[in-house]
Amino acid sequence: MAQQPGWTITEWREAYRSGDLTPRTALEQLHVQLDGQDPAFIHVLSTAELGAQLDALEALPDASQLPLYGIPYVVKDNIDVAGLPTTAACAEYAYTAKADSTCVARLRAAGAVVLAKTNLDQFATGLVGTRSPFGAVPNSFDSKYISGGSSSGSSVSVARGLVPFSLGTDTAGSGRVPAAFNNLVGLKPTRGRFSTTGVVPACRSLDCVSIFALNVADAEAVAGVMEGFDATDGYSRPAPAAASLLPVKPRLGIPASLPWFGDSQYAAAWEASLAKLQALGVELVELDYTPMQQLAELLYGGPWVAERYAAVSEFMDAHADLMNSVVRGILAQAQNFTATDTYKAEYRRADLARTIQALMGSVDALVVPTTPRMPTLEEVEQDPVGVNSQLGTWTNFVNLADCSALALPAGLREDGLPFGITLIGGAWQDGSLAEFGRRWEAFAPWKAGATDRTLPASVVATQAPAGHVRLAVVGAHLSGMPLNTQLTERHARFVESTFTAGNYRLYALPNTTPPKPGLIRASEGAAIAVELWDVPVDLFGSFVALVPAPLGIGTLTLQDGREVKGFICEGAAVDGATDITHLGGWRAYIASR
Repeated sequence: MAQQPGWTITEWREAYRSGDLTPRTALEQLHVQLDGQDPAFIHVLSTAELGAQLDALEALPDASQLPLYGIPYVVKDNIDVAGLPTTAACAEYAYTAKADSTCVARLRAAGAVVLAKTNLDQFATGLVGTRSPFGAVPNSFDSKYISGGSSSGSSVSVARGLVPFSLGTDTAGSGRVPAAFNNLVGLKPTRGRFSTTGVVPACRSLDCVSIFALNVADAEAVAGVMEGFDATDGYSRPAPAAASLLPVKPRLGIPASLPWFGDSQYAAAWEASLAKLQALGVELVELDYTPMQQLAELLYGGPWVAERYAAVSEFMDAHADLMNSVVRGILAQAQNFTATDTYKAEYRRADLARTIQALMGSVDALVVPTTPRMPTLEEVEQDPVGVNSQLGTWTNFVNLADCSALALPAGLREDGLPFGITLIGGAWQDGSLAEFGRRWEAFAPWKAGATDRTLPASVVATQAPAGHVRLAVVGAHLSGMPLNTQLTERHARFVESTFTAGNYRLYALPNTTPPKPGLIRASEGAAIAVELWDVPVDLFGSFVALVPAPLGIGTLTLQDGREVKGFICEGAAVDGATDITHLGGWRAYIASR
């Protein structure tokens, strides 16, 4: 069995588990397909370099149990891989990395195997994918169009089905714009969630390592390996409590006014996406995005360009003539700003970020078109700075405002080119965006990148997400009942209505206010209607503290065999209570009174 273009991580795992493939056979076959002359790649590993990785993998104890055992991926060439050159798309700047970046080290420890270093806009300065002496990277759907940047090679490698995921970086949208242009998921984490140790800085205070994947599940799997505090990175920070999940029918804020820069097909694709979101149960709320646009303008129109210059100042001062002319021109603007300008701009950034966060507080999350247009290579060549600026309309503000973001495919335009949307949440809301992304994927599925391959159906998780407890409620905490607010005020999210296993009895307890039932496991009983809610772990204790005797929280068995936490009752309490098991649930009892 040969590896197929467009395999997901799950499909790679299944092939290894079945014995149809071994990592060495599969990756050696795949390695042959990688062309060192392909503009997507700056360095394709040699046979010896690949063999060394495979030898090290096979030497690990219980290697096949690693979460990313034998999974191939590629790395943007501003991220260090030990023993390989890091160029940041500037050959004269290149150095051989002495150690893996933290993200690569964590992926290596999880069993993943690097196949190549990928092309990018030089020094990660650009959203177009054309500013590289190694060549412009064409779009994976139509070579007349740009791939998007700066993570151009990383995105195209996944879209063409060569690898199931790749690493990019994102300062102003470099992990989102290429995702939209190549029909991919682009995960832009909260700043500090992934370490940037071993990454050539663009704007170090804003930089994020990003993930390109074919589906949301793969992006989450990779993120789960890479995340975590790193004391070697001054901008790393530990995650606080788990994200609050979006409601089943969330309110998403959309821009009240959108510029399309003449791209009518993108405008039509956006309207189609809004219709799908509404069909999914989303309430769309128009917001004034003026503060977002003002903040976005600061990134290149303000002194943050000096931070970009600071990252490569020694090289640029000595070798400016060796740099891409457009990149050099952008970085040269650093001399127009003083330290005073920098502090004034930072104060302005903080004020705008606070305004944006307050605006976001009126909805559950934001959703925007990832980009307002899809330009051709020729259009970028004619106006390299202007077109690039347009592409950052809905991406530039996100890192400055300390937000998380998830770019998602949203269908094809009439001409067959991809269109994408981006969900934007506050800091550390990555998990809530991913959970909704899974729902979007299940409702509006897409093909595997630019291949014609159908992705495996998105599976909605049957267990509570990380940081949550799945709780079965049976009485006064049901939706619309008197005590339901004890759940909603703790950001609990309704999951589903279902039934217990068939060995429970339900009683109406006497002298309770508001009226409450008691649920007892019995040798003979019936299936009792319950609701499942996911409660944040850090708020679960305060909820349990509100539960009065004779009730408590124990473990219930559901009709499908799952076990969840749920309301139980002391056996002695049912003396004098009314047995209402035959009604099948508390709602039926209340209706019968």
